[in-house]
Amino acid sequence: MLFGRKKRRIVRILVVEDEPLVAFDTEHFLTDNGFEIVATTDLVSEGLALVNGDAAIDLVLVDVNLADGSGIDVARAAKERGMPVLFVTGTCPDGGREVASGCLGKPYPQRDLVAAIEAIETVLEGKTPRKLPASFNLFATVG
Repeated sequence: MLFGRKKRRIVRILVVEDEPLVAFDTEHFLTDNGFEIVATTDLVSEGLALVNGDAAIDLVLVDVNLADGSGIDVARAAKERGMPVLFVTGTCPDGGREVASGCLGKPYPQRDLVAAIEAIETVLEGKTPRKLPASFNLFATVG
């Protein structure tokens, strides 16, 4: 197909979010947009188990403030395994640049989530994204 969509580099996504409605909406929106949700969890402990397990994960979406701890711990573990991380949170954490590819501030329009993922994907391909959503901070290093 000549004008088909380009093959995505990021397909399989782990969602670590403790707000049930946000998690539900994110999961369904991303699935409707062609992404595969590896798992959705609301706990740091489960996020760590998934990141350190055998599941193929292309990107970890993680909230910072979770019921059983900090999403930064999940981000750190994901980075150690070579997985890019996108924080989706009210306030980007201090030290976030060291463990994540970017930060999308809540609340955000759903289209900004896909645009943020595509920006990270573009950087992973060695290119510079053209336009970034207003509520998204892309960090200099990805992965």
